[in-house]
Amino acid sequence: MLPGGRRFVCTSLPLDAACPLPAAPAPGVGLAPEEELKATVLRLRETILQQKETLGQQRETIRELTAKLGRCEGGPDGKGGPWRKEGKGKDTMGDLPRDPGQVIDQLSRTMQTLKDRLENLEHQLRSNVSYAALPLDLREMLQKRLGDLERQLFSRVAELENEKSLLHNETSSHRQRTEAALNALLERVSELERGTSAFKSPDEFKVSLPLRTNYLYGKVKKTLPELYAFTVCLWLKSSASPGIGTPFSYAVPGQANEVVLIEWGNNPIELLINDKVAQLPLFISDGKWHHICITWTTRDGMWEAFQDGEKLGTVANLAPWHPIKPGGVLILGQEQDTVGGRFDATQAFVGEMSQFNIWDRVLKPEDIMNIANCSTNMPGNIIPWVDNNVDVFGGAAKWPVETCEERLLDL
Repeated sequence: MLPGGRRFVCTSLPLDAACPLPAAPAPGVGLAPEEELKATVLRLRETILQQKETLGQQRETIRELTAKLGRCEGGPDGKGGPWRKEGKGKDTMGDLPRDPGQVIDQLSRTMQTLKDRLENLEHQLRSNVSYAALPLDLREMLQKRLGDLERQLFSRVAELENEKSLLHNETSSHRQRTEAALNALLERVSELERGTSAFKSPDEFKVSLPLRTNYLYGKVKKTLPELYAFTVCLWLKSSASPGIGTPFSYAVPGQANEVVLIEWGNNPIELLINDKVAQLPLFISDGKWHHICITWTTRDGMWEAFQDGEKLGTVANLAPWHPIKPGGVLILGQEQDTVGGRFDATQAFVGEMSQFNIWDRVLKPEDIMNIANCSTNMPGNIIPWVDNNVDVFGGAAKWPVETCEERLLDL
């Protein structure tokens, strides 16, 4: 029996049950200051117990998320991670999605929810309990506990954000490797497509340059190596006057006229090597197909000129002992004043050309005759005449060419 006629009442409770607290009277209802303070303390204890229970639930949630994140970190190696499957497609990540980005996003949303709940608890505590009415040490302890919990939560969120960033980087790297492989495959397909000629045979085409301008031309993709001798052969058809222009030109840095074949104005056809000039006894501006070949060797600067299989001239001392420089630009139909450019319309070739081939040696006269009379087909070993090795610009066109026998009938 307690003073005032009060008694203790004992009630059995389960071991894991929390002790009930006596109901606190409503604040400000006929209570003395001491009683009001006790009521405030009781409410505070009740709030702290509720917060403790909430924190326990949050710790359990964090442990579950940590375990799931650990399984996610296993990666797609067959030993874990969001891609591992057991049985008939069972997802061992439980309720987490299989996509890594969705996993991290769901974890981030969960952690944000925990942060919001913590802020709500703090707000409720501050609105329900007057801090001024609490003892100083109790307020400091409560503030410290809240601060510790907030730091732990922020630390865990930072860890999750870091894991998300690492996973994102890994995913980006994988995507970049995949894109690089796809780009390489597309480039290879494009190369194969470019290598597929639109003509019956890769060499059965001609380049048509119908106007005397400074923007119609063809460009040979391959360049020349260093040469100490060469043979150039091609079929030409032109009736331009005065002069057929420039069937081809080869320019290198420091020398725009490394190798040039040109008929300009009323001058005869000229061969330029290293800007040195030789006049050739060729006559091809009658509007018919003609086969011409030019040979040259650095030894004594000896050159030969062939038209329709017959040798019409040979002279020495054209740029003797000068090797043809490598790495230049080979243009069809224009004379270059700089490497690959500065064309002059008055020097442009007007007509059609085909079977432009270059060898790194002087061909024998019988080989040249066999090529001219269609007895043999001998592609150049340095520059062969193939469709995918010639680009045309400015309105120049590539068309199917007459057969060799038809060109012979045109002579």
